[in-house]
This record gives sequence, C-alpha cells and structure tokens, in this order.
Amino acid sequence: MDVNMPGSVTQVLPIEDTSQIGHARRTAQKLAEEHGFDATDAGRVALVATELASNILKHAARGELHLRILPRASGAGIEILAVDRAKGFDLQACLTDGFSTGGTQGIGLGAVSRQSEVFDVYADSRGTVLLTRLYPRSDKTPDRRVGISQHSLHNDPACGDVWHLAFDGAHISALVIDGLGHGEEAERAARAGEKTFALSPFASPMLLLEDIHQAMIGTRGGALAIAQFDGDHVKFVGIGNIGACLIAPDKSRGLASHPGIVGGQYRKAQPFDYAQVNGHLLIMYSDGLQTRWNLQDYPGLVHRHPAVIAAILHRDFCRGRDDVTVLVIALEAVHG
Repeated sequence: MDVNMPGSVTQVLPIEDTSQIGHARRTAQKLAEEHGFDATDAGRVALVATELASNILKHAARGELHLRILPRASGAGIEILAVDRAKGFDLQACLTDGFSTGGTQGIGLGAVSRQSEVFDVYADSRGTVLLTRLYPRSDKTPDRRVGISQHSLHNDPACGDVWHLAFDGAHISALVIDGLGHGEEAERAARAGEKTFALSPFASPMLLLEDIHQAMIGTRGGALAIAQFDGDHVKFVGIGNIGACLIAPDKSRGLASHPGIVGGQYRKAQPFDYAQVNGHLLIMYSDGLQTRWNLQDYPGLVHRHPAVIAAILHRDFCRGRDDVTVLVIALEAVHG
C-alpha cells in the first residue's frame, strides 16, 4: 500500500483583521516544521499563508484560511485554502507580481503560485476559493488529486464524522462514516469503524462492512459508505445517509445506499459496481451537507482541483446543524 491517509478535521483560521495575518503565518509555519519541512520550505509555507491572509482582507474584508496535512509515502505536505464570500475579483490582475487590490505593494498571487507545488482557484459572484499545496522541494511524488473538507459542529473538539483514504498504485479505497448524533460518543463510534477499515482497506467491500459492523457494536453506530476504485470500475456499498455520486463533465449519477445503522441493524447489503468511471469525480458526503447542489451551477468547477470543489461545496451547502464531511476524488490513474 502506497499511502494510508487517516481522517482529520480541517483547521480553520478566521481572517477578519490584520492581527490575524501574523497568527496565520506562525500557525502554518509551525505546522510545516512539525511535519518535516526544513527552514527554507517552512519559510515558503509562511510566505504563502501571509499573502493569502492579506489577500482575503484586501479584496474580501473577511474570510478563512483552511489548513490540512497531506500524508505522503514519506513525509507530508501542507494544504492552505483561502475561502471567502466576496464578489468576484480580477484573477489575472491578482496573478501579476506586485498587484494589490488594497493599494499597497504585495508579492502577488503569481509569486504565490510559483512558491506552491499545486495552485488552483475558482472565483465567481459567490466568492473565491484559492488552493495552494506545498511539499518539501526534495519530494518529487505527484500530487494526489483528492480534496477533503471536514468540520465539526460549532468547532467542537470531537467530530462524529470520519473519513479514511488508502492508495495502492492506481487503486483507491475510501471510507466515510457518520456516527449517530455528534460529539464524543459519535466520534467514538466512527473511529471504531475507521480503525477496522485501516487494517485492510482493499478487502472486499462486504467483508469490510461486516468487520466494521462488528467493531461498532456497542457504540451508537452510524451511517457508512465505502468506495473502491480499480482504475476503471468503482465498487460501492453504503448503509444509511452518506451521499455519494459520480460526476462527469456532462452528467452525474447518484450511488445507491441501503437503509440501516452500522453497529445496529441493517438488511443484508449488496455492493454496486459502476463501470467506465476513469476521468469521473467521486464525491462522498455526510448529511451535514445539503443534498440539493449541482456542480453545473458553477461553470468550469468540475475541471478544478478536487480540494477546491470540496471547499466550495462546504462553503455554500453546509447545513450548520451537524458535523460535515465532503470528500472529492478524481478517479484517474495515479503513480505513487
């Protein structure tokens, strides 16, 4: 197995006044240093965090930075997303070095893009999501085209949702569990299932489902979805209300789940097989996200990085009354 990515909550830094720019810089730099970045690479992370936070204040007045660790085969990367709800801005102008919407000299998003191994942005009248991913310069492994946005209700330290991703060459196995309710007991239920999944993520979906069910007996239980991609097909099994869909540029289709509670009671489930999905997006989400969204309402978004898509779906469709997880995977051949 190339990489095992255990679930974690998105770290959110509000950006509403200039005093928070320094905090964002220090937080991002410390995160990089704690995960193996040398002084030069951690300095790049600090520079990017500073410019993104400054850019939010300049053109949007307020917004957020979302930070995430990206586990790699060796070491880790840092993801920083700038998220706002302001009216659109002139992206081409902002990519020019020295351009500043605030009338001050900035390094420009063009410089930010050169400091980052991955740079992508989506801007329209609803606001802007800008993605940067930074890896140590010595790490030449290609970026994994996946995106995760996970947030607990009211920023509770405990999150009843969990996700887990495993990669083995072109093969991907993905898990989302939503423990019943929210808080510590919901998290305990979901983590019990994730721990079992992580032991053998590429076992057959039905075997995984049964093992996870056994592991979650005695907990609150929860909803679950498992999706496995082998380079051309997706095998999917779901119990409860984890939403899932496959999206191509010209169409989308929902993936069928069965009623019930994992760790409680459910009818005998069966996996569904979806063929010829290479090049599609797989999106899995807990019921903290509204179901009435359509990527076609965002022209061109389907072609953006999955991390941008996940952040926009969370920004615009979070219900605000439960933990929420959005997992977006570009189904394509990958090389570890």
